[in-house]
Amino acid sequence: MNWAAMTTFDDATAVTKRAEGRYDAHADPRFALVAPGSSAAPPAVNGGVLMATVLRAVLEEAPNPHPVATSANFLRVPRLGAAEVHVSWLKQGKTASTARAALVQDGAPVVDMTVTTGTVPGGPASADISTAGEADGRTAALAWTGVPPVMPALADCVDLGAWPGTAGANGEAGFAAHVTVLLDPAVTGWRSREPSGVPEMRGYVALREPRDPDALLLAFAVDALPPVVFGLGATGWAPTVELTWHMRAVPQPGPLWVAARSRHVGGGWFDEEAEVWDAAGRLVAQSRQLARVGRGPRRVTPAAAAAQLAALEGA
Repeated sequence: MNWAAMTTFDDATAVTKRAEGRYDAHADPRFALVAPGSSAAPPAVNGGVLMATVLRAVLEEAPNPHPVATSANFLRVPRLGAAEVHVSWLKQGKTASTARAALVQDGAPVVDMTVTTGTVPGGPASADISTAGEADGRTAALAWTGVPPVMPALADCVDLGAWPGTAGANGEAGFAAHVTVLLDPAVTGWRSREPSGVPEMRGYVALREPRDPDALLLAFAVDALPPVVFGLGATGWAPTVELTWHMRAVPQPGPLWVAARSRHVGGGWFDEEAEVWDAAGRLVAQSRQLARVGRGPRRVTPAAAAAQLAALEGA
């Protein structure tokens, strides 16, 4: 594979082949949600970065260029430092191939994934697929996309910026120092203890270093926004338990727009569905995950809580 020029993200997700189906990797503190030593919370590396690390190894071996479907189970919080990626193939074909892959530490899987690779629009093989279909008389592939979410202008968005725990005791910076998240003002009420009462999140996501988006950045983007339950006043780390995402097209250069929402929150669990749109306004990825509600105190003013209750009663 020909990867983009080296950035902090590329270095953090780098893998080195040791043997067939075995790669050396690492869980990088630069993408920990809180930096080591900055708080009592565990320095958990962002789940999208962990998926990107495993995908990098899978795509090194894949006969197809794109991860069209990825399902990841997050089994434990990784220890910062050395790891391995193990890859085995269940099937390799011209149209689709499926691999089982895992990020492993101390002999135990940290993230266990199933990845199906294929080809999506925008890649170098897209024209070949279309031409082949026309040549043998088959019906051209159908194409339809739903209405995209309304996106405020970049200049009108709220920069999430750094949060407590971004800088560690040794001066090393975590996630927020390397990622720009610009949120739709309509979903930022939780920052002033006035959450909207709707579990949703929308915003632009980009690395602080120049880098065109690709499949690895899509894996990162689907898990890059604050948890949607912040819209209900929930706080604290909300660990992902399982996440499935689909790559729909190769993204064009520019920031990615991510819109996420939940259909149900209860019993300490919540689901989160996300769509990722590129700078050209194309749907490039979709995801759905199951996560735990954070254990932090609910941050909502009495007035906001009363408004939420009234809205529920009137529904």
